[in-house]
Amino acid sequence: MIRIDGVSKVYRASHGEVRAVDDLSLTIDSGEFVALKGHSGSGKSTLLSLIGGLALPSSGSVEVNGQVLPELSSAERARFREEQIGFVFQMFHLLPYLNVLDNVMLAASNGARAESASYAKELLGKFGLNDRITHRPGQLSAGERQRVAMARALLNRPKLLLADEPTGNLDEDNANALLDLVVEFHQEGGTIVLATHDAAAAARAQRIVELSSGKAVRN
Repeated sequence: MIRIDGVSKVYRASHGEVRAVDDLSLTIDSGEFVALKGHSGSGKSTLLSLIGGLALPSSGSVEVNGQVLPELSSAERARFREEQIGFVFQMFHLLPYLNVLDNVMLAASNGARAESASYAKELLGKFGLNDRITHRPGQLSAGERQRVAMARALLNRPKLLLADEPTGNLDEDNANALLDLVVEFHQEGGTIVLATHDAAAAARAQRIVELSSGKAVRN
């Protein structure tokens, strides 16, 4: 379960303070699929970063699966992310000098690399990438690169998937294929928080939370 209680995130800028998230409270149940919808600058990405422990709130509390993230050390948050959270981003974040399998294996825990390699190959096969394992990102289509990123996000069998505009660089067919994988993760019991400005992507979710100027205006 995710509990966000009175959370604000304030950034300092040359022209003053920017309240990316403004006194926001939200609860997401375990196993729920929630879409965060809103225009650019509405606070979607910042909220995902707070839920994932990539950023800390300026005020308020963020609790994920029983852990109050601001109370954890940086190392503890990193370990929590590795064990429980998968991330998918719009820009893929694949290393251009590594092949597909090695990019997926970046998420592997050091103590279980042999098991992770086997599961990575299983995921890549499931995502239709068996014949791309030795290819580098520059040799792949945008849809293939995003499927590689999805495989990497799922490698450690996370309980929570955070997806930030994952279809933003994809055409309609590839976007639908990627969303099918997201929905399958949800059907297998995973919790999903998907940030998007795309109505079709948001429609896949069980619940839509609309953000504007860092506030939830529809929930």
